[in-house]
Amino acid sequence: MVLALTVCGIVVALVALGLFVFGLRRRLIQRSGGTFDCSLRWDVSEEPDTSGKGWSYGVARYNGDRIEWYRVFSYAYRPRRVLERASIEVAGRRLPEGEEELALLSDAIILTCVHRGTRLELAMSEDALTGFLAWLEAAPPGQRVNVA
Repeated sequence: MVLALTVCGIVVALVALGLFVFGLRRRLIQRSGGTFDCSLRWDVSEEPDTSGKGWSYGVARYNGDRIEWYRVFSYAYRPRRVLERASIEVAGRRLPEGEEELALLSDAIILTCVHRGTRLELAMSEDALTGFLAWLEAAPPGQRVNVA
């Protein structure tokens, strides 16, 4: 009986510690500011896939001329993807369709981009989209910017 209670106590403590580390990681990512919720689908085909598969929920952070994208359900402190402003080309935007509506946040708008030859999709709120497009357009003089 004592062994079972000890094991249950250890399991509860480990779960609480894991949740605390998730929250602490998110606070550390957000402390420098310029973050927004952003789902990502990497290396997609030209045909829109509305199955809802392949989306990863994350947090994106502006860092100079780069966007650093972090997975939400990860303990890694380093970004999973880094997108350079000069290499991002916006190919279009659309609203979620089909099962995508269930896989993404309720107010998401999908932005199709090309980054160094890789086609990707970013899903974010309308406010975050406005900020993202403004960030792209605010490139220093002489940089090529392609915003749809």
